[in-house]
Amino acid sequence: MSALPTYEDVQAAAKRIAGHAVRTPLLNSPSLDAKLGGRLLVKAEPLQRTGSFKFRGAYNKIAQIPAADRARGVVAYSSGNHAQGVAAAATMLGLPSWIIMPADAPAIKIARTKEFGATVVSYDRYTDDREALGVELQKKYGATLVRPYDDPDILCGQGTVGLEIAAQCQPLGIVPDAAIVCCGGGGLVSGTALALSGALPSLPVYAAEPADFDETRRSLVSGKRESNALDARSICDALLAPTPGELTFAVNRKLLAGGLAVTDDEVRSAMRTVFVEFKLVVEPGGAVAIASVLSGKLPIAGKTIVAVASGGNVDPAMFAQIIGA
Repeated sequence: MSALPTYEDVQAAAKRIAGHAVRTPLLNSPSLDAKLGGRLLVKAEPLQRTGSFKFRGAYNKIAQIPAADRARGVVAYSSGNHAQGVAAAATMLGLPSWIIMPADAPAIKIARTKEFGATVVSYDRYTDDREALGVELQKKYGATLVRPYDDPDILCGQGTVGLEIAAQCQPLGIVPDAAIVCCGGGGLVSGTALALSGALPSLPVYAAEPADFDETRRSLVSGKRESNALDARSICDALLAPTPGELTFAVNRKLLAGGLAVTDDEVRSAMRTVFVEFKLVVEPGGAVAIASVLSGKLPIAGKTIVAVASGGNVDPAMFAQIIGA
């Protein structure tokens, strides 16, 4: 792609969403640091509006829709976090929304998307083409399509996470040794890496993914966009993109230091640790960055590492089962 988003675009997004998105805290647990032999800082996006970072990009995108187009609303497709972000942002800005969601998405994500004001359209994630369904609805209503990650306005909105990380480290005199970010289609990690490339230019940034959905990690190695196996499965429902986005990979291949992959069991262990040490509810997909550190995939001894916990929208029954194991 010829024109990639810039650091200045992320700064503009930060001004646009200011007062609407939550400036989430950067958490630390001295007891966990003592066990790890290093310092782990957790960016707590489960405390963001709608329970994940997705609100940032959705608001940044929808706020820029021309007034003449707003009455026709927005269409999006999502397993749940982008769905909620789009629904909430659209409702706040007075737009109707139609969200295409997989039938097997967590019930809490479907319910919350409806509560935020969206009309939910179900599909089978393994047999149906959600992008084709999105185009159909877009044409039917004349609505604006709000993509989950492969859009510069979405990417820059998510990148405000990186701006906040840098701003929160600075007054504490903290210079991180690395940052690791959860990755599905790549919108959050590419936006965060873009922001950090301007704010902390020497900081290595890594993508974290589920073991059987590590398409970005493999793409960084091969230099081209790789795809996941059609029969791959994971509890990390928020990170099950089939292939990296064209835009997001164009940014990631320039800025990322690499990719790491964790198993579902390592994710479950991380969810338990985060709950005990930080008193924070993190969904499976939101825990992969932290799991990469806790499992030793990204060594932390003697270092300071920032890990983004990207969301906390997990079904209560699943969370209770994992925490109680």
